[in-house]
Formats: sequence, structure tokens, C-alpha cells
Amino acid sequence: MLGSRKDGSKSPRFFCESCNAEVPKEAKNCPGCGKRFASVRCPACGFTGEEALFKGGCPACGYSSGVSAESGGKGRNSARKSSAEPLPFWVYALTAAAFTGVLAALFFSFF
Repeated sequence: MLGSRKDGSKSPRFFCESCNAEVPKEAKNCPGCGKRFASVRCPACGFTGEEALFKGGCPACGYSSGVSAESGGKGRNSARKSSAEPLPFWVYALTAAAFTGVLAALFFSFF
């Protein structure tokens, strides 16, 4: 959740997942609901881990709000989106054959 603050700075903004209150970066508890923060979640890919893992950006996708893409770092726009590859054809064929077999067994069990 990035955006400009009221004072015009472009520093990252953090929000509580329970009550959606804005939370200071160094907070260990939410000022709104009191929830304790045990981990950090990447806004780009959803990777969750300890705060220490995110010192140089997200370890999974490289997302970093503090480093611009022009300066050689991995910025917001360079986050990789996972794209699931389609299953091989034989998986679909085997599933269709099994489904047909179950339907045939049910059909013939009534007659």
C-alpha cells in the first residue's frame, strides 16, 4: 500500500489487516485495535515472513518501495507475477476417463 502521505512524502505506508488503521513503520502493535504484528507481508506477491527478511526488499519477488528501478534496484514495477502453467493434456484425459468411468458405474448399477 504505497502512496503519498498528507505531508507530500512518498514513503511507504503500512496498514493493519484487522482494522485497516494506518500503522507507523516501526510499530509492533496496531494503534487502532492493538493487534500484535508477528510478520510482514509483501504487497506485490503476498510473501509473508519476519521483518529481517525484508531489509533489502521482498526475498520472493524483489519488491522494494525504497529503491527506484532507475537506480538499479528492483522497484515496484519489477515485481514478478506468478503465472501458473497449464497442466499437461494427459492429466485432463485421465480425469475425463475417470469421470466417465464413475458415471458409467453409477448408471449400470441402477439397471
